[in-house]
Amino acid sequence: MGKSRRGRGGPESVVETVHGGVAELRPDRDRPRGWTLLIDGAPQSYVDLADPTHLDFAYQRRLGHIADLAAPPGRPLRVLHLGGGALTLARYIAATRPRSTQQVVEIDGPLVQLVRRELPLESGWRIRVRGGDAREGLAKIPDGWADLIIADVFAGARTPAHLTSAECVADVRRALRPGGCYAANLTDGPASARAACGEAPLRFLRGQIATVRTVFPELCLTTDPAVLRGKRFGNAVLLAADRELPIAELTRRAATDPETGRVEHGRALLDFTGGATPVTDATAVASPSPPPQVFA
Repeated sequence: MGKSRRGRGGPESVVETVHGGVAELRPDRDRPRGWTLLIDGAPQSYVDLADPTHLDFAYQRRLGHIADLAAPPGRPLRVLHLGGGALTLARYIAATRPRSTQQVVEIDGPLVQLVRRELPLESGWRIRVRGGDAREGLAKIPDGWADLIIADVFAGARTPAHLTSAECVADVRRALRPGGCYAANLTDGPASARAACGEAPLRFLRGQIATVRTVFPELCLTTDPAVLRGKRFGNAVLLAADRELPIAELTRRAATDPETGRVEHGRALLDFTGGATPVTDATAVASPSPPPQVFA
């Protein structure tokens, strides 16, 4: 069951139960057609129906930078999105790179129905949304099909374990064309967020870097400096490819973003990883839960 209310002051929140919990589409009072998607109170996506190029969340802007630099401006891309949310990045790529072909794999069918109904896609956009598990959907992609694969999958605010392993990353590389890019939205934080488990700061993030490095020769990480120092919980975007990455331009964009970011690569990224062990299907665990105050 769901509910939608519209008052004299404008649209009100739309709330429905989906497979992942309670989904809320909350209107933005500052942007007349802007909406935030929350699941169980945790912000997941932001969409401005009047301007699909507007990326409100810092991690979405960082993914947008990667999409901008994946090919010369305006060139259509073939993109696979693992995780759909409100389809923010798919909308962005459709608007900035017309004629792009995109596939989205999203396991939460009721969420897809809610988003399609309340935040409809524009006609003519080549966006196909498939239901099902992200890794199973990845396995169905032909070899070398994608120019860009974006992983942004969360269940209960955590990335499922089976999407963090070396085997999964190897299948990502199989599905990418030579020179294609893989971008993953990851979350981690200080040891205090997981003190009960006795874990060190950023253990998950370091392990993901080590894991992706076993498959791709070129990597970089973009995040808030406070996250990188293990001072707060937040998002980090990991970019990987089999070719040289546009480090200078990514660094410039991160430095001039409204929420200033930092890019680590090369020796600095290797030092940050600190000898972390790659994870496999047999050893992978879900990303850590965010502390309660993150969404307070």
